[in-house]
Amino acid sequence: MPAPTHAYMGLSAGLDFETRLSYKADAAALLRRELDRPGYLCKPITLGANTDPYQPIERQLRVTRQILEVLAAYRHPVTIITKSALVLRELDLLGALAQDNLVQVGISITTLDAELKRRMEPQAASPAARLRTVSELTAAGIPAGVLVAPVIPALTEHQMEGILEAAAAARARWAGYVLLRLPYELRSLFSEWLHVHYPDRAAHVLSLIRQMRHGRENDPRFGSRMRGEGPLADVLRVRFQAACRRKGLSCARSVLLDVGRFRRPGAGAQLTLDF
Repeated sequence: MPAPTHAYMGLSAGLDFETRLSYKADAAALLRRELDRPGYLCKPITLGANTDPYQPIERQLRVTRQILEVLAAYRHPVTIITKSALVLRELDLLGALAQDNLVQVGISITTLDAELKRRMEPQAASPAARLRTVSELTAAGIPAGVLVAPVIPALTEHQMEGILEAAAAARARWAGYVLLRLPYELRSLFSEWLHVHYPDRAAHVLSLIRQMRHGRENDPRFGSRMRGEGPLADVLRVRFQAACRRKGLSCARSVLLDVGRFRRPGAGAQLTLDF
């Protein structure tokens, strides 16, 4: 699903989000400068909390790769959230980080329906490719989990148990979910998309979202915006937890990464890494 951040630059969260990419060519250098600050306090970093760090153009730009190289050199904990199988390109870096409990990867899966995926996420990897990515990460010793996200009432939410079953079969360690959020112009974009692709249920889907958001399409509060509130949201939460228990998946949505291994390269007895 699109993010509203393109609007900060006067661009559309719809077509522009799909076709225009902004990036920091010197992101790795800026990160290194921040980590070198004497007062820097190490806390886990998340790549992909706002938008996917593995956009198709990352194959050429390698910005995410460069950031991970810096984090690996500093032994800095990192969580990656992505829909892309391109994360497997980084198995060398991720494997070295995983040995010291410094990395985890969350693969976001919205649906197992290839046609629905094509309509909703046309440029993202297929559901099968995402599950294979989970399996290959786990086989390489890298902690991997699945995010059922976004959960869309009356459109994808009935697939939640199936996604969790497939995640367990792919040997995911944990699972989480995020209820669909519609901040700012995403409200009208999603409503328009629904009426084009699923006109028979558009009103029902929007009604269910409002019932989980106190009558609105979005709730900006941090805790509530991820899960929703009210009877329908409670049922969704209970279903998710029950399915995780049946499949042996942790509902913690993450693993506790080690912040105590942070070292600046060349400081003291810090070892160097060759990749």
